[in-house]
Amino acid sequence: MNIYLKKIRSENNLTHKEMANLIGLKTASAYYKKEMGSTPFSLNEAKIISEFFDKTIEDIFFNNEFS
Repeated sequence: MNIYLKKIRSENNLTHKEMANLIGLKTASAYYKKEMGSTPFSLNEAKIISEFFDKTIEDIFFNNEFS
């Protein structure tokens, strides 16, 4: 599970569906599986998310403090 991504998504009042739309997924459940760690994010998806939140990929996806 990506706890930090979940935290910043929640702090910004974004739903799974909104995040799915952001990275080009068709369903909220597809995004949920990625956030929960069942399915990996692609590098392009990670880049889109990091730019959206104005953070580095490392901060969001490799932040051990929240993992």
